[in-house]
Amino acid sequence: MLGLLLILVLVLVLIGAVPTWPHSKTWGYYPTCGLGATLALTVVLLLMGRI
Repeated sequence: MLGLLLILVLVLVLIGAVPTWPHSKTWGYYPTCGLGATLALTVVLLLMGRI
């Protein structure tokens, strides 16, 4: 249950980090890539049974 909740929160944060707003266009894709890597790591740990 905790793993599913963690994945849902990370997906929402990942969607929110996409640089579509005028003030965040200069950020590039760095926030999205960092959150995507965190999401991938969480999924791998969930599948391995560590979470």
